[in-house]
Amino acid sequence: MSSRGRPRSFDRTEALEKAMEVFWKHGFEGSSLTDLTSAMGINSPSLYAAFGSKEALYLEAVRHYGRTMGSATLRALAEAPSVREGLAGMLCAAIGCAAGEAGPRGCMIALGAMQCAPGNERIGEELKEMRRTVRDTLRLKFEAAIAEGVLPPDADAASLATYFATVLHGIAIQARDGATREELGAIVSHALAAFDRVARVNGPAGRS
Repeated sequence: MSSRGRPRSFDRTEALEKAMEVFWKHGFEGSSLTDLTSAMGINSPSLYAAFGSKEALYLEAVRHYGRTMGSATLRALAEAPSVREGLAGMLCAAIGCAAGEAGPRGCMIALGAMQCAPGNERIGEELKEMRRTVRDTLRLKFEAAIAEGVLPPDADAASLATYFATVLHGIAIQARDGATREELGAIVSHALAAFDRVARVNGPAGRS
């Protein structure tokens, strides 16, 4: 007689992390139930009992990613003593996550947008909101830099936020395509040079 429900040794967090890796690598549509249950070490009834559905499992996995590995970028931005150092830390953290050895290459949130079919509106909206949070956080940083005189008063905080969010997500795509850490580092250098060009409009204080 086949067993029902979760096995006695079931560790929900560990199973979620295994599912996260599968979704990170293959996306929502590309991850089959067989892929997921095999990686998680449980059967389909156990998956549904613990997480409700494949969609619910994906949403929980991407939120778990955002709280763990994906949090390094915004944490680096927030903790740095200056906006420029924050940008450098954010982009370098993105390289560490996207081209590191702790999981599949790329960023689960950035790649999820490319791997999500139009019919999965709930997942698409969740990923969009996560990307919007990144842009909003960057915009607030640039607005503060303008107020402090680090950036000129006519600098466009919203456009700068969109630009650096695009660089951030682009690093994930380039990493998935096989770019080396050195190649990704060159992208960071170009992005920081672009920031310096904007900051210098306001003189030496822009180098803070």
